[in-house]
Amino acid sequence: MTVSAKTTYYVTTPIYYVNGQPHIGTALTTVACDAIARYQRLCGQPAFLLTGTDENGTKIQEAAEKAHVDTLLFVDRLSAAFQKSWRELHIAADGFIRTTEPRHLRAVQEFFRRLRERGYVYKDIYEGWYSVSDETFYRDSDVENGIAKETGKPVIRVKEENYFFRLSAFADKLLEHIHAHPEFLLPDFRRNEVIRFIEEGLRDICITRANRGWGIPFPEDESKVIYVWFDALISYLSGIGWPDDPVWQTRWPADLHFMGKEIFVRFHATLWPAMLMAVGLPLPKQVYAHGFWTIPGLKPGEKAGKSTGGLPHPTSFSRFLAERAGIDFDLAADAQRYLLCREMNFGLDTEFSVESFLRRFNTDLANDLGNLLNRTLNMVNRYTGGVLKNVELDPEIGALAEAVRDDYHRAMAEFRLNGALEAVFRLVGRMNKYLDEKTPWSLAKAAESGDAAAAAQLRTVLGTCLEATRFSALLLSPFMPVASERLLDQMGLASVSASGSQALNWGAAGNTWQVKTPQPLFPRMQNLNLSEKDIQTLMTPPEDAETQARPVGAPVPPEEIAPATSNISIEEFQRVQLVVGEVLAAEPVPNTTKLLRLTVLLSEKDVRTILAGIAEFYKPEELVGRQVVIVANLQPRRMRGIESQGMLLAADVEGRAVLLQPDQPVPNGTRVR
Repeated sequence: MTVSAKTTYYVTTPIYYVNGQPHIGTALTTVACDAIARYQRLCGQPAFLLTGTDENGTKIQEAAEKAHVDTLLFVDRLSAAFQKSWRELHIAADGFIRTTEPRHLRAVQEFFRRLRERGYVYKDIYEGWYSVSDETFYRDSDVENGIAKETGKPVIRVKEENYFFRLSAFADKLLEHIHAHPEFLLPDFRRNEVIRFIEEGLRDICITRANRGWGIPFPEDESKVIYVWFDALISYLSGIGWPDDPVWQTRWPADLHFMGKEIFVRFHATLWPAMLMAVGLPLPKQVYAHGFWTIPGLKPGEKAGKSTGGLPHPTSFSRFLAERAGIDFDLAADAQRYLLCREMNFGLDTEFSVESFLRRFNTDLANDLGNLLNRTLNMVNRYTGGVLKNVELDPEIGALAEAVRDDYHRAMAEFRLNGALEAVFRLVGRMNKYLDEKTPWSLAKAAESGDAAAAAQLRTVLGTCLEATRFSALLLSPFMPVASERLLDQMGLASVSASGSQALNWGAAGNTWQVKTPQPLFPRMQNLNLSEKDIQTLMTPPEDAETQARPVGAPVPPEEIAPATSNISIEEFQRVQLVVGEVLAAEPVPNTTKLLRLTVLLSEKDVRTILAGIAEFYKPEELVGRQVVIVANLQPRRMRGIESQGMLLAADVEGRAVLLQPDQPVPNGTRVR
């Protein structure tokens, strides 16, 4: 099989850095890529969507250490959180790559073997600036007063022997490719930024760091691990089977890498293409950078995200929408998908506003789309018994629908997803006015009196509205897959997946309709104001029952009790983090007989709530001021509406829990070894 075997439209999100929970910003990129992949399928083109998590950086190791959690467990939890969020947002990803997977390690080490074989890797002393927060090396000109000008993050001066990639060898080749293929880097003004960056001079880049026990070892030199950005970019290949599974050649080169602007110029538009040139692989066809969500109070150009705490968790937002609008979660998730893509100006930064999202929900989804569907189906049921035959469509609306479809296609081709949705709602808005203009209720009254012309005109008006609604539902399906399916079902039509590309032709549904009783999809919200509780709900990640830990005192299932002769390795034992803490407060948990709620101080910045099943053996006042030992790196578990953030260490003495404690006072936070 050769590269000419490519048959599939291949689109990628960036792989997300797992030093924190997903949020609306990462959801925007993922939803947008999913919509693009679904659009390709709608047009009859097979598509493959890859997303994943980036798990090998120094920043991740430091975040895990700060959380007193084993690094592998830390990334396992967060990768699972991303995957769960994307499933709930109806992301139909065909592949999910984790950079801790064996297939990725294999691909990265093979990639580097080929680089070394071709003479593009050498060993030297690196001395310069490095930002742990950005995981990026910076030139002297990029730094001012110990701060990276581009991101505002602190940098440190480092000097160490490392391996380098000959990035400087590719400046002319990169410029030649960019000028020969103006569609390669988008939008245009971002391409110009890349050209200026390359023309300022490319330096060879340090591609390894000292091995601190986390990361992909450099081939033949395990004292080093591979620089996280080199490692991460190769996921676009490892995620489709390169180099071992021949299927990768049906997908590569990528048709689209889609990402936020902060990782565009330096990494995806410069470093990655040079890496591919170095090993002789084709370059992606297009690389697109969208803007940031910004929020009031941030500095100009500053991205709202994990570090600023300014963006909601994506599925918490969906749950908020579901509760506020009185709809089920799947419809709320679709509404959020629509609102993200409609509100974002993809080329530039856009201010994030929950209130704006709620207003858009009412105007577009409730007033326009929902209103058109409900009015049309109600009148078809009332005036024709739910069945329409021998329908002749209004040519004026047909011309508008085809113009809307063409504008939609152009916008999607340019990745102006907001423009594509704006086009669809031109048709939806026109149809609501069309009903008011044509007054089908008057036509129905005349038809009842025997006016054949009025009866024919009524069929035309109602049939045209049905066809326009069907047409709109298909165009909206990449953005709102569940809502579109439900809309089509109410109209008595087959699913989107069964429609095929020919369904995007006006009149493709034929001239006979049999509809169902309307079920409102998006009721209008009456309350658009936000309370402090609402804001807290939006910012709080949902509970994940699959990652909950068992509290002290809870029964252990028999299958989880290891035989007394079962041994564990020292490495397994070292993953358990036992820490000394002081009980600041203790109280019974209401409506329970065994649980106490303890507040345990580990450090000034680490105060835990722990539920312990010891109320039969200890009074709350006996525990205050006492030092205890806790298992600090257990996954939290919620019971009785309270999150327990650890487990007390206790001995089982004839059925009585006896808490273990140091035989003399020690500083809180001391590790037990």
